Amino acid sequence: MDLELKNRVALVVGGKGYIGAAVADRLRAEGATVVVASRSADAADGVTMDTADQASVEAGVARVLEQHGRIDVLVVTAAPSAGTLDPARKSDPEQVLSAIDGKALGFLRVANAVLPAQREASHGRVVVVSGQNAYLSGNITASLRNTAVSVIAKNLADELAGSGVTVNVVNPGTVTDTPAAEVQRGSGGESSPQQIADLVAFLASPLSAVSGESISIAHRVLGQLTI
Repeated sequence: MDLELKNRVALVVGGKGYIGAAVADRLRAEGATVVVASRSADAADGVTMDTADQASVEAGVARVLEQHGRIDVLVVTAAPSAGTLDPARKSDPEQVLSAIDGKALGFLRVANAVLPAQREASHGRVVVVSGQNAYLSGNITASLRNTAVSVIAKNLADELAGSGVTVNVVNPGTVTDTPAAEVQRGSGGESSPQQIADLVAFLASPLSAVSGESISIAHRVLGQLTI
C-alpha cells in the first residue's frame, strides 16, 4: 500500500532513540523527508531539541519550518526511559511531577509549536508514543505520565476536529527486538520497534482519518476491561 508519504516532511522528536530511529527509517522508506530532533542531534543529522526547554523546542521547530517550509507529520517518541524512574519513589510528588513534565508536557510543548502551521495548511498528522501503563494502577508515576499524554492528545484532537489535522497516541506494552507471541495476564503484548513504526506510519498517512484515539499495539492489557 502506498501511504502517500512521498515528499512529506516529517519531524521525528526522539528520532535517535530505540523506537524513534525505527519510525524515522520507516517514514524514509515511504519517501518522506525526515528530520530527526534530539538533544544530541546537530545540523548534519537533524535539529537539536530539548523537549523540557520551551525555547529549545520553539527554535528547533522554527528551523525545520525555515528549511522545509512545512511540517506535515509530527511524531514524538522522546521521553525519559521508564528505567530512570525510581520504584521506591512511585508516589513521590516530585518524581511524579518531573515524570509528567518529561513525557506529557514535553509532547505538549512540541505539539503547540508545530500545530499552528499544520492548522494553517489544513493538513497535519501528529502521533505520540506513550505506553500501556496508562491503563494500570500500582505506580502513580508511571500511570500519570502516560495517562497525561492521552488526555493532552485527546484535547488537542478535539480542538482540531474538522481542520484536516489529526492527533493520536500509540501505546506499546514491552518493546523488544524479539516480541513473544504469548501474552501474560495483567500485561500488554510485546511489540518490536519496527511494528510500532508500521502503525505510526499508517497514522501519519493522509489515508488515515483516525483522530483522538489512544491505540494499543500488540495486545492491550490481558484481563483489563475499559468501557
